[in-house]
Amino acid sequence: MSTGQGKTGAWTLSTPDEDKLRELASVFREHLHAPLVVYLRGDLGAGKTTFARALIQSLGYTGRVKSPTYGLLETYSAGGMNILHLDLYRIDHPRDLEQLAIRDLFDEKSLLLVEWPEKGGNFLPPADLELQFGETQGQRCISFCPFSPAGASLSQVVHGAL
Repeated sequence: MSTGQGKTGAWTLSTPDEDKLRELASVFREHLHAPLVVYLRGDLGAGKTTFARALIQSLGYTGRVKSPTYGLLETYSAGGMNILHLDLYRIDHPRDLEQLAIRDLFDEKSLLLVEWPEKGGNFLPPADLELQFGETQGQRCISFCPFSPAGASLSQVVHGAL
């Protein structure tokens, strides 16, 4: 994996394959502290769900980790955390999130992973850290952009560990 440092704590990681995404998830897990909100952005097939699945499994969840594309929300308990994995690709309006009661489910023991957060409007808690999944020169890349002290701390530690 290669990294490049950007402005204001943002940086980018090149991840050539799914094994490297799993390695990143493992490093991420080692330094993760709830509560935390992570937005996962990127096109279809960019690796958002693969990363989320790898992170949930690395936290010790042994069951099947489903994509929340059709159900919108999957919940897990692992690593001493309540993990909320939300995929907003199929919602038509941010108000549709009210029925999921995300704000009621999210507490001090929660990790909230949100795919397609731009569709959530003001119905989502603000991100601590955003991961932007993309592709550059035939390689997958992930840009890390922190938005809170917790997000900056996690981003900095992960960057230093890679």
